[in-house]
Amino acid sequence: MTKKCVLYCRVSTEKEAQQTSLARQEEELTMFAKEQGYSIAHVFIEQESGYDVDREELLNMLDYIKDEQIDVVFVQDETRLGRGNARMAIIHMLQKNNTTVYTLSDGGKMALTDVDQMLLEILAIVEEYQRKVHNAKIKRGMRRAVEKGYRPEKNLTTRGNPEGRERIDVPIEEIVALRKEGYTYKEIETTLQNRGYEVSKATIHRRFMEYQSRLED
Repeated sequence: MTKKCVLYCRVSTEKEAQQTSLARQEEELTMFAKEQGYSIAHVFIEQESGYDVDREELLNMLDYIKDEQIDVVFVQDETRLGRGNARMAIIHMLQKNNTTVYTLSDGGKMALTDVDQMLLEILAIVEEYQRKVHNAKIKRGMRRAVEKGYRPEKNLTTRGNPEGRERIDVPIEEIVALRKEGYTYKEIETTLQNRGYEVSKATIHRRFMEYQSRLED
């Protein structure tokens, strides 16, 4: 099976001379990716500052990687992804998606310093505890609502309310897997809708919390 990748080429200004740099990046990365045994699924090219994360083609690339399940992105060097805090944020997002970065300057997988590794580990820990706090607050709110008489199951036709809503078919295994990969509920909503499931972020969140509660019972 052919391995697929994407290329990301960036320069910081719109000067005409930079067009040559972009063309060279694409040409060199194309050759490098093929040498590594990868088939190029898409090439993303833009002229934006590396300190900015609000880059159209960068955001398009991140969406494409998730939607098409791309495992590898090729760049000329790590600064093409970003500079300063933006660089670490983008690398962190790619890691959460289990996407490997290959750089031409490293001749293979991107080399991270010990400081980079430490910062990425800290980011992952902070995000995990943020999710735990968020989930704990939701569970507490639901528990208090139930104590006050709220019965969510009565609003479903399959649970005793003939005038209630039908229970939506939701692939809980996929939701759990995506959550473990660090996807937000909004990202899971988009992913599942692309796979043909008509499901909202609220429903995804509710089913995931129900799943968590069953594990703890």
